[in-house]
Amino acid sequence: MALRLGDDAPDFTAETTHGPISFHEWLGDGWGILFSHPKDYTPVCTTELGYMSKMLPEFEKRNVKILAISVDPLSDYKGWVQDINETQNTTVNYPIIADPDRTVATLYDMIHPNANDTLTVRSVFVIGADKKIKLTLTYPASTGRNFDEVLRVVDSLQLTANYQVATPVNWQHGEDGIVVPAIPTEEIPAKFPKGHRVIKSYLRYTPQPNL
Repeated sequence: MALRLGDDAPDFTAETTHGPISFHEWLGDGWGILFSHPKDYTPVCTTELGYMSKMLPEFEKRNVKILAISVDPLSDYKGWVQDINETQNTTVNYPIIADPDRTVATLYDMIHPNANDTLTVRSVFVIGADKKIKLTLTYPASTGRNFDEVLRVVDSLQLTANYQVATPVNWQHGEDGIVVPAIPTEEIPAKFPKGHRVIKSYLRYTPQPNL
């Protein structure tokens, strides 16, 4: 059965380019992103792994660890990582799981149902500090993932986990949030002292409360 939002993120042990890890222990009290690749030496994934390495400092600011996975053996990664570093002008500096027996891919339902039995779909899982699935995204092989969007969603998830707000369409860090409907309008000033504006009784905006 596919993992759903709010489900516990399955724990596992695996070999990676940074040595063996136990997933939940490796995450510690922080957040995590697990993203899968069909196999090594694929062109779209080469660009993705390179871009993610450039974004790593932004995720680290948010206490988010990055972990990639492919179903190829560990011995295949050295050459591919060298290619990524060369072609994307970067240094891949986060671990990549070697999953040749498909243990992790099966746990996270990454095996493509309409392809061969080793090809993983290109999935992204955002996992909260409570070890629960907060976001899932699955892309076709032909379309590169938008990791700027993943960062935007992490900002929203971390904000809304700690404050009684939601984020509107195309929200970006620093913009106003929406007060959740469960809060009566008369209680907003006490909860959100930065101010608020009422558009409709159910649509109330307030400045981002954690800034």
